[in-house]
Amino acid sequence: MTASANPLAPGPDARGPDAPGPNAPGPDVQGAGEAGPAAAGYDPHHTLPLRVEMIRQLRRRRTMIAFLILLVLPWILVGAFKLGGPAQPGTGTPGLVDFATVGGLNFAAFSFFASAGFLLVVAVALFCGDTVASEASWSSLRYLLAAPVPRARLLRQKLAAALIYASVAVVSFPAMSLLAGTVVFGWHPLRLPATGVDMPSGTALERLGIVLVYVLITELVVAGLAFLLSVTTDSPLGAVGGAVGLVIVSNILDAVTALGAWREILPTHWQFVWLDAFSSQLSWGGMIEGAAVSVSYALVLFALAFRRFRTKDIVS
Repeated sequence: MTASANPLAPGPDARGPDAPGPNAPGPDVQGAGEAGPAAAGYDPHHTLPLRVEMIRQLRRRRTMIAFLILLVLPWILVGAFKLGGPAQPGTGTPGLVDFATVGGLNFAAFSFFASAGFLLVVAVALFCGDTVASEASWSSLRYLLAAPVPRARLLRQKLAAALIYASVAVVSFPAMSLLAGTVVFGWHPLRLPATGVDMPSGTALERLGIVLVYVLITELVVAGLAFLLSVTTDSPLGAVGGAVGLVIVSNILDAVTALGAWREILPTHWQFVWLDAFSSQLSWGGMIEGAAVSVSYALVLFALAFRRFRTKDIVS
């Protein structure tokens, strides 16, 4: 004698001919998009478009606050120079701060010197360290993988968006400094530190462009550190703070002259070598060596981040 069927239970036709059976496996959260047969119409190359990720990051409050600070701070510095008056000549060789009020070009050069060591480091670490760790802290990372978005593509899209916003952040501060300095102090040739010789405006803009490209390259180390920590921890603050802290440690070690030539392998050892661009004769040696060290570190750190994320157990 057979048991009677439940009249409320759907029959095989109620689910449709293509519906999975009762024992069909669910979505692969840990490695979604990388194993198993693909659904009809599914293309992993169309998942999580870069435009979507860019919009998601732009709407974040930290993005708006970060850019607000970077765009307002140059005007605050200009106001400080106006209130404080011209710089008092010191006993040593004049530096960029001594000529900051000479014109917009000098003020932009000073902004590079004032921000490259810490402010821009924090900005790059913020965008690259928060991108994955924040998703994990919100417990939304596993849902992105269940979409399904392949792990490698998810990480590539997030890294691309983070690098784009970090680059815009690095460019926006000196660009706004150039605008603010020109409005307040006027447009004058760049007065070179140490010699006090004026450099034509066209040549000065080229030198500022060279400095900007070099600073972007050196910040790749910070981006790599922050991104590796972002895929390692579920704490955005830990990833950002860890990257900034490691840069500070590198600066401290670089100040230990007893290390001798060993300091040259430190990424921060080359962060201010771009000052060679603000001399009568442009010297490329230091910047080429510093760029090579920075790119080498960045490639290793990004590779470690992808390797770590590929095998990481996503539980949040």
